[in-house]
Amino acid sequence: MYRLSIGFALLVTLVMAQNSSYDDSIRQWQNERDSRLRAEDSWLTLAGLFWLKPGDNTIGSADSNDFVLPKDAPANVGRLHYEGDSVIFTAADGSSRALTYNEEKPDTVQAGSVSFYLIKRSGKPGIRAKDAESPVRKNFQGLKYFPINSEFRFEAKFIPEVKKIPILNVLGQTDLEESPGIVEFTYKGQQYRLRPIYEDQTLFFLFKDPTNKTETYQAGRMLNTPLPVDSKVDLDFNRSYNPPCTFTPYATCPLPPKENTLPFPVEAGEKRYGKGHADYSL
Repeated sequence: MYRLSIGFALLVTLVMAQNSSYDDSIRQWQNERDSRLRAEDSWLTLAGLFWLKPGDNTIGSADSNDFVLPKDAPANVGRLHYEGDSVIFTAADGSSRALTYNEEKPDTVQAGSVSFYLIKRSGKPGIRAKDAESPVRKNFQGLKYFPINSEFRFEAKFIPEVKKIPILNVLGQTDLEESPGIVEFTYKGQQYRLRPIYEDQTLFFLFKDPTNKTETYQAGRMLNTPLPVDSKVDLDFNRSYNPPCTFTPYATCPLPPKENTLPFPVEAGEKRYGKGHADYSL
């Protein structure tokens, strides 16, 4: 009996240590997300989204410009000439250069604390502006999370099935994205499936669940996981997070495909931040 008691105590100690280590890893992830959002070029600094028309488009903080930047920028920054596949920026001093599209490393123009760069959505070119002095960033109150719950971490099965799927964004635009397959997991005896797309070297999930009605972001949440290993995916909803549209009306967030609606409340991960800005009717 004494030996059994010692063995049981050691087992309990080991389980508690494993749980503590797991909880610490989730808290570290939460802290890193908080730090990224407080950075000078984070989503919290988005301050403008402008769609280019053919020909000249003036830009600056003066109201007379085609694209009006925050007052932290000079009154007249310059003009953007859009023709064919070319966007040429000519500064107020007369110097000019082509702006190239690069999602990972944007070709940025700096104007005081404001910067802007070229984006494309469904082939349509636009200018995204950021302001390091944005009041949204300055007034950021931090994020709230559900209690960490390992029951929402699954060793999921990856089923290869490559195909293009339509992903709608909050602007009503649709892009075809490559999905590598289906991720299947079991919760309370029932099997469920989600279909991810790629984001960098991760699987990227856009999903909805009943918590969107009251506790989490209305348009759904996001989750990145490592790529499958031996047909297994570490699917951990404690790492799910809000899309950028939670914080700003100037993001072009993708929306979950209909097949990624879960019928049970996913009470894990990031909770709603304020009201949010997306058009939830899409």
